[in-house]
Amino acid sequence: MMIKKMLHPFQEYQAGMTRRNFFGKMAQGIGAMALGSILNPHILSGAPTNPFGLATNNGLGLPHFTPKAKRVIYLFQNGAPSHVDLFDYKPMLRKWHGKQIPDSLTSGKRFSTMTGEQTARPVIGEISNFAQHGQSGAWVSDFMPETAKIADELCFIKSMYTESVNHAPAITFFLTGSEQPGRPSMGSWLTYGLGSTAKDLPDFVAMTSRDKEASCGQIFYDYYWGSGFLPTKFQGVKFRGGGDPVLYLENPQGIPRKMRRKILDNIQELNEMNHADYGDTEIHTRIAQYEMAYKMQMSVPELTDFSDEPQHILDMYGPDVHRKGSFAYNCLMARRLAERDVRFIQCMHAGWDQHTNLNYQLITQCRDTDAPSAALIKDLKQRGMLEDTLVIWGGEFGRTPFLQGNIKDVRNWGRDHHPYVFTLWMAGAGVKPGLSYGASDEFGFNPVEVPVHVHDFQATVMHLMGIDHEQFTFKHQGRRYRLTDVDGHVVKDILS
Repeated sequence: MMIKKMLHPFQEYQAGMTRRNFFGKMAQGIGAMALGSILNPHILSGAPTNPFGLATNNGLGLPHFTPKAKRVIYLFQNGAPSHVDLFDYKPMLRKWHGKQIPDSLTSGKRFSTMTGEQTARPVIGEISNFAQHGQSGAWVSDFMPETAKIADELCFIKSMYTESVNHAPAITFFLTGSEQPGRPSMGSWLTYGLGSTAKDLPDFVAMTSRDKEASCGQIFYDYYWGSGFLPTKFQGVKFRGGGDPVLYLENPQGIPRKMRRKILDNIQELNEMNHADYGDTEIHTRIAQYEMAYKMQMSVPELTDFSDEPQHILDMYGPDVHRKGSFAYNCLMARRLAERDVRFIQCMHAGWDQHTNLNYQLITQCRDTDAPSAALIKDLKQRGMLEDTLVIWGGEFGRTPFLQGNIKDVRNWGRDHHPYVFTLWMAGAGVKPGLSYGASDEFGFNPVEVPVHVHDFQATVMHLMGIDHEQFTFKHQGRRYRLTDVDGHVVKDILS
């Protein structure tokens, strides 16, 4: 009886490797490498890759040049603050108060359905009082007294314009470069391109708040901080305004941290096996999110504990700073997140949509947001962080110089949406302080000096982060996309 000699598995593999078998497997390997090089041009560069198939530094060669800003804090004011009542002083409005705005301005212009069919469009003067502030002489309304005190730190862009006349498309346009949902938000683009900086927190955090009276019915859609067609690892993590800041961070009852760690390790092994079989990058996203949640179990309680903040700092942000979910609370959280190297912090505040309550709700809204916004700038500066932190304040469009409603019904005065010109301000890293850039006409209706489009604004933010917006693309469904779509120019005149 013959006994078959048992071979080592490797020897058995060698014995079965015939010439035909060898070339067959080689053909598969070469094909896979060719496909991989198309999907990721850096795969043959010899550079080590991360779990997302991107070479070191994401394989994108970013930043393209030395950035001025390490991080961005975007104070987005949903609903559109009235530029002619807050920052863009127009004496002509009071001279023309009650008179029909010239047809030459409104002819052919689109407005929302609230005034689209309104034939009487009387001009109304600003409902606040303006004064010049600081060495720069910037005009600021008395509704914004704390912002006025830091006017010399700010760069006002008074010639912004956009394309949409409705809130959600206009907000989506500002944040993603498209009026239609589905594109990556600005924070996702930056975290995808520049990689991770925070150790135990997400690189992109979103927070929301709204006016106390809840007079504004706008909705915060998740795609405002979504990753679109980028890997979902780069979507913003929303910190809630009530209860636990992030859901499902706590271990289930009876599960100690050590056991949790072992469970996650076992899940990771299963996920790695799954990834080896299918190669789906979202599996590694899942692994990364499990790990981030584990780290946040320790980092988030410390982050949200304000007991180490000096009283004078808390006072600077205002009495609402302890109310979770308020704009003041979120502004202080933004500074604390920035200290911990979070790259993009998006604070969205709704309540600026004064169609019928301009005379009493606008000042309420300013009281909620003025002091916290100014406090954030002062707080960052005194910590030496303003020089590498870019802060942005603004909405999706402005408000009409003419009245929505009946001029005799003073209590129900309002202003409609106005995309044709409006104001936002920027401060900090790489931006000239104490500058008012651009100008609108004498009615605050159209830009007359250096108009700045939304894509120009986005290109400028990318530039400050060290990115050439035209070179930073992502291929999706056969087309290379970028945040600025096919437009946009860096506004170099505002750069320091």
